[in-house]
Amino acid sequence: MVPVDLNRRILVFDLSIHGHHAAYIKHLIRYWFESELNGELFVVVSPRFFEAHSDVIQLAAAFDSSRVNFIAIGSEEEAVLSSRQSRFGRVFRNLREWNLLQKYAKVLAATHCLLMYLDTCELPLVLGAKLPCLFSGIYFRPTFHYSRLTGYTADWKERLQQWRERLFLSRTLNHPKMRSLFCLDPFVIKYLNPPTSADIVALPDPVETTLLKDTDSQAMRNELAIDPDRIVFLLFGSFEAERKGIYQFLAALLLLPDELARKVCLLVAGNAGSEEQIRIREQIDLVSKRRPVQVITRFEFLSDKLVKQYFQLTDVALALYQRHVGMSGILLLAAAAQKPVLSAGYGLMGELVRRYQLGLTVDSTSVEDIKSGLTRCLLEPTQALGNQNQMQSFAEQNSAQRFAEVIFQHI
Repeated sequence: MVPVDLNRRILVFDLSIHGHHAAYIKHLIRYWFESELNGELFVVVSPRFFEAHSDVIQLAAAFDSSRVNFIAIGSEEEAVLSSRQSRFGRVFRNLREWNLLQKYAKVLAATHCLLMYLDTCELPLVLGAKLPCLFSGIYFRPTFHYSRLTGYTADWKERLQQWRERLFLSRTLNHPKMRSLFCLDPFVIKYLNPPTSADIVALPDPVETTLLKDTDSQAMRNELAIDPDRIVFLLFGSFEAERKGIYQFLAALLLLPDELARKVCLLVAGNAGSEEQIRIREQIDLVSKRRPVQVITRFEFLSDKLVKQYFQLTDVALALYQRHVGMSGILLLAAAAQKPVLSAGYGLMGELVRRYQLGLTVDSTSVEDIKSGLTRCLLEPTQALGNQNQMQSFAEQNSAQRFAEVIFQHI
């Protein structure tokens, strides 16, 4: 039995249930127990977390549920949280989330709060919001250094955003309760050197590699009825409007000559709302009538195991985000599976693909440029599109264990 230091009470705060959020919490819990860290861990989540991510709840119970406590905010508290769909909705939601953070930090007598998505705290922290204990947070989306990465010229909206970021960072790093700023963008660290007592730490974006080795990709290809000799392009994730670049990729398929189109299998896998599914299927039908491509869709929630199997069977992973800020797990999953990416060249993602030779970069807003990159993928051996040693190194640097280790070393 691990002795519990009742003076150490860490509150992990995350009310999002989609994307990477559950996986990050899972990595922290596993490391907490396996490293036999002292203290108590309180994880404050949405009530929907218990149903959507029962595997994470069960993981804690399998170790010692008395040392990790999942706490759902009240249904009334969740009901008043605004949607993030509009700018004003995000503002009101962020302020209300901060109020909940203050409440639970006080009620639980937390000694340290770990904010799993610090970006949403921009307005409260700029306004000088207080907490009853020390806090640290994960910063996902800095952009003020992007011109140094890609040499692009920012427009006025981007310059305004960069000014806001600098104000937020200045206020946050000089907050009297701030302990550590964890940044998923390793290139931004050298530009964050204001006089501050807070730590500024590069944080690995975690990927699990151990489950990728024994996948029977041929059996999965057969199950999905992928035509023999097709090159599989995987487009994975949560499909919201045009953020993932699916419509630009489908438009690029229309530009291919038939002899190349016959080599293409596009596998679209992930979550999409009913309206978005209809729109995507309409465009797929249009492309399929005009070009001899194969397109397979799997609009459903995908388990971690199934996601890894999809990346194992694919030949090229697509990461054609439209002006995406920050990191994407697609780069990590592809690198762990030793598969090249066809990626947007903008921002952090483009810089990582180039530096680690993870595949090809294109202007993801240009259908012509996507078509050129796609053509290379179809004509060149996929193994030649990236450097597999560099892919392995990139995945290892971002291991799930290293992610959790860095966090607990700095809080």
